[in-house]
Amino acid sequence: MSEDSEIPVAKAARKPRADSLRNRDLLLAAAKAAFGETGAEAPLEDIARRAGVGIGTLYRHFPTREALVAAVYSRELDQLANAADDLLARRPGGEALEAWLDLLIDYMATKRVVAPALRADPGEGSRLYASASATILPALKRLTETAHAAGDIRADIGFEDILRMMSGLSLGYEQPGWDIGARRLLSVMMAGLRAR
Repeated sequence: MSEDSEIPVAKAARKPRADSLRNRDLLLAAAKAAFGETGAEAPLEDIARRAGVGIGTLYRHFPTREALVAAVYSRELDQLANAADDLLARRPGGEALEAWLDLLIDYMATKRVVAPALRADPGEGSRLYASASATILPALKRLTETAHAAGDIRADIGFEDILRMMSGLSLGYEQPGWDIGARRLLSVMMAGLRAR
């Protein structure tokens, strides 16, 4: 190699443009809404139209339906993870816990819709479900410990108890209107958890 030869230099990865990030967010929000109404088989053209973008933009971000479904699920999980710290910074422990559990119901509703599509790709579905446990359990534990420390919930109730109660709320989640009943039961559950 001579001194005059050019040595290939790796190009630094460019940050996505603001409009590209905005389009991705619009597509994910539109997909979540469409999936909630008609299931994970909602027409991709309808999702693009709802987002106000062309179908080509949808495919640039999500080359397959499975990629879109996985991204919707991952986004819900990320929002749930970030919400724990945000809520704890702005609200007392018991209120933060209740607000986060309400968001957990939203997450469960999204999971209900996308789970069949995620199971179509066992490797990706397993990876996403494993990351869900790694996200949800520590957040619930942190919220429960903070609510205990503040004296907002009964000392004899641990995060495992709350997890079991929330698992009970998920029964029948495949039924239309499940989330309305789950929120009503969450209110009853929180009334029972409050320190007296």
